[in-house]
Amino acid sequence: MPRRIAIVMGLLLMTVAGFAQIPTAGNVFVGYSLNRAQDGWSNAANLNGWEASMEGKIAPFVGMVLDAGTQYGTLQIPAVHITNNAGLIPTTSRVETLMVGPRVSMSVGRFRPFAHALLGYGHLHEDASSLQYSYPESCLVNAIGGGLDYRVIPHVALRLQGDDLQTRFRGGRQNDARMAVGAVLKF
Repeated sequence: MPRRIAIVMGLLLMTVAGFAQIPTAGNVFVGYSLNRAQDGWSNAANLNGWEASMEGKIAPFVGMVLDAGTQYGTLQIPAVHITNNAGLIPTTSRVETLMVGPRVSMSVGRFRPFAHALLGYGHLHEDASSLQYSYPESCLVNAIGGGLDYRVIPHVALRLQGDDLQTRFRGGRQNDARMAVGAVLKF
């Protein structure tokens, strides 16, 4: 019986020690996002929207990030793909992304530069209601980039971030420039 009690106590102690490994530091970011999006046919437009991310530290200089964003705007797509006519047709477009990946960072005074590599899901929806045209597509996306946090007061910072967002809509590859600026709450 004492042996069983010792085993149970040992397992309980290991469980408590395991809870000490859960990240207790990280941050949440919310801000404005600009995506210089390509449409897959060599046209590009600025899409405006939002971006949010949550980072949990797994080591002093390494964290895991969950990043989500949506940008809206008008893309001009070649009419030949819809009506078999020449010219461009404006479409109301929305690009949504949900990605996860590692981020490395280091604090230097009030500044915290970081770099990350993210991988996940992207969704494009285009609509030209005057032509009864609607085009949804999903694909694998990835982003490589980084940024800089500037601590304003304890636990609050401003962030400037830039990414090379790579999408694979319409069977091709698009390299979009995505920038974001906003507020960071550190915990």
